[in-house]
Amino acid sequence: MNPTLIKAVIVVTFALLFYSIAIVTEQRKSLISRRVLLFLTAGVCCDVTSTALMIIGSGNIPITIHGFFGYTALLVMLIDTVLIWRFWTKNGSINKVPRGLHIYTRIAYSWWVIAYIAGAIISIRLRS
Repeated sequence: MNPTLIKAVIVVTFALLFYSIAIVTEQRKSLISRRVLLFLTAGVCCDVTSTALMIIGSGNIPITIHGFFGYTALLVMLIDTVLIWRFWTKNGSINKVPRGLHIYTRIAYSWWVIAYIAGAIISIRLRS
């Protein structure tokens, strides 16, 4: 595997770690804290960076099924981050997260984890 793709894998794994901390914290407490905002934002930054590194490292590859999953997973997490930031800006951390946002967060994170696992499986199969 080329060095750029190795960096992408490391950075996307940090995205998984940051997203997991943020989402598990939000899901357990149904509140948005500064910690949730920090880790969610760090997750998106790592996700964008890893996506760019994967594009650079993979060369000129046409759209693939994994690419579709990855881009949509990034998009739903970006939307979730914007919605959570917007809710926190308007309401602070005192109010409970609305049910719709709480469920969307869970679905978005699940979709992202599926895309992460699919990428890992594809990577393992390509190396075999």
